[in-house]
Amino acid sequence: MPAATLFLVYEPEAACVKRLLGEGFDKAHAAEISSYLAQSTDLVGEFDDIAKACDALGLNFRPVELDDASVALAGQDAERTLVWTLTDGIAYYRGGAAPALARLNGLRTIGADDSLFALCQDKFRSGAVLGALGLPVPLAGLARNGEWLVEPPPSASGWFVKPNRLGAKIGIWSDSHCQDIASALEISRRIFSAYRDDTLVQPYVPGRNVRASFLGLDLNTGVEALGISFVDSGADFQTMSDSLALYGETGDAAKTQGTYVEPLLEAVIESQSNADRKIRQLASKLMQCLGLRDVFSIDLRVEADDTLHLIEFEVCPGLPCFDFRSYCRSQWHLSLPEAIAKTAANRLIDSGSKPI
Repeated sequence: MPAATLFLVYEPEAACVKRLLGEGFDKAHAAEISSYLAQSTDLVGEFDDIAKACDALGLNFRPVELDDASVALAGQDAERTLVWTLTDGIAYYRGGAAPALARLNGLRTIGADDSLFALCQDKFRSGAVLGALGLPVPLAGLARNGEWLVEPPPSASGWFVKPNRLGAKIGIWSDSHCQDIASALEISRRIFSAYRDDTLVQPYVPGRNVRASFLGLDLNTGVEALGISFVDSGADFQTMSDSLALYGETGDAAKTQGTYVEPLLEAVIESQSNADRKIRQLASKLMQCLGLRDVFSIDLRVEADDTLHLIEFEVCPGLPCFDFRSYCRSQWHLSLPEAIAKTAANRLIDSGSKPI
């Protein structure tokens, strides 16, 4: 009987750039948008290591580019196949199609159901859902090319302005924390011109940046396995240029030139144990009410008095990113390829180590 198979579906940067150029985006902005897919670029170099780790556990490993997924998944054995999608997206990115294809073919998946792949990329809509659940997400206004669709609430500390469908913690430019509404609308014009996107305008919230990472290595893994760390890059927030310097080809170039610097990670529990407890409670509610499972991340701002501000959740955290690698090492004592293989094996192989 053939071994069970893990399919890893990923959207390459190059394919995204080609599509965006075909839609009329200029080369620079197409490259910026596609840079969010750098986790795919970074992970390709480890496919052999993942395959070896899977083979050691009795699994086949098949990485599949998103455009080939419909053919690759058709006709697969539902009891012996698991689909892991590396990228979310319904707008610039199309990774949300992969879990839907898996469902269409009756295949099991790693991660949340496909509805959350759509929700998490639209930050205004996801914020509305999170707020309805009573979670501490900042209120938001929405602008389109200098015109309000929804006016933002007043704020004594200024506003944080960002594209609605790109990374929710990235402000793109250094002036993304602005002090007046006129400036927020001017930034929305820049965002619309560069990215053809609406603009999320939220009251600026103080605090330190926190990333909570989760990998359900076993089916019964709970929030006790959440890795919660302050992420200190030396700046108040991350810009597009900061993000580009960490991942993909730009990150590789920085490593070659000796200029690559990873943000520092510090366990929240070491200095703010009450905040750590509150974040675990928040994650538990997201798992119970929203359906997060298997693998996800949460980004927050945490104040010195343990006040939480939920910024976003991601159903496809950047697996090869420095923070998730660190989490796999500290929580599971595994390399990233080993953690991927073991998570899949625990869902495809029974306790007797025989394929299902």
